[in-house]
Amino acid sequence: MMKVSSIVGARPNFTKLAALEFAFRKRPEIQHVIIHTGQHYDELMSSRFFEDLEIREPDYQLNVGSGSQAEQVGRTMMALEPVLAEERPDWVVVMGDVNATIATAVVAKKMSLRLAHVEAGLRSFNWAMPEEINRVVTDRLADLLFVSEPSGLDNLRAEAVEEERLRFVGNVMIDTLMRCLPIVERRDVAGHIGVSSGEYVTATIHRPSNTDSPERLRAWMLALEDVAARLPVVFPVHPRTREKLGELRYEPRSAELRLIEPLGYLDMLALMKNARVVLTDSGGMQEEATALGVACLTLRDETERPVTIQCGTNRLVGSNPDRLPVFLDEALRAPLKHRMPEKWDGKAAERIAEELLSCRALPLRGR
Repeated sequence: MMKVSSIVGARPNFTKLAALEFAFRKRPEIQHVIIHTGQHYDELMSSRFFEDLEIREPDYQLNVGSGSQAEQVGRTMMALEPVLAEERPDWVVVMGDVNATIATAVVAKKMSLRLAHVEAGLRSFNWAMPEEINRVVTDRLADLLFVSEPSGLDNLRAEAVEEERLRFVGNVMIDTLMRCLPIVERRDVAGHIGVSSGEYVTATIHRPSNTDSPERLRAWMLALEDVAARLPVVFPVHPRTREKLGELRYEPRSAELRLIEPLGYLDMLALMKNARVVLTDSGGMQEEATALGVACLTLRDETERPVTIQCGTNRLVGSNPDRLPVFLDEALRAPLKHRMPEKWDGKAAERIAEELLSCRALPLRGR
């Protein structure tokens, strides 16, 4: 029996965990321990995702909650250490680039536990992004690095990671998306909101680079109002963004810009799938839009997921809201040509399970 502890903390990790949990269930030789740090404490951002994704209750709930980067990382490390000391898993598995990821990586390695990173090697090359620091440090510490797209292999090789530790397995988020798609296709989320399928825009903005500056956030909201003059815009508002908009005392001037509460995973997928265009600064939504074949405009200067651009669905708008109309015109006018990235076939988690079993004697990384 091999014990694997998966540590999750925020919405993008839940979709990855769901894929791993389903793959591990098929393997009686794997004992799976789920540890939830509680980084996302909002009901819609946490427990509802577990229900939508049919993930069993976590074995441990650390209830770390909100706070600054340092507070979240510090509290996670303090709460996690005694749990890992009790469990002593053969593998500690972390996912993505949230604070729970880097906190776990540091604790696991100081305890001489084998660490595997799912979605390793992604790089924006922008160290002003907190997530980039989390990615780089976690990859530096990981013993086994599971890569979701070819750019990840290139980046890790450039950072001198030993070849024996690299595994190109595909994208576990797409595993979950494919499993849930039949359910998603039966959901008329657009109709309940009052927009017509294929005739609206789905938008999300939540990154600090777009929301911490009142002037930048107001400019993006005005840009969305301009988009709403052409097509209705449905904007599920992240709690963090909702707080910032409240500080601005912002109210949409257009009834076609619809600010709604956050959606669960299945409803959000349905909203994206039937949109004409997705506008986002989310990394995960770039991937989901690619898998769904929906045009995506990314409201950032860079992306750590270049395969979404290479496969034809994603375009970088940049950080200047004034650039949005030109990109929107192109997205609405040009026919979408895209292909599914390599190994985005719904079997990434199965490959990860196999590799964890075969690498259980892999030496700890020593440099």
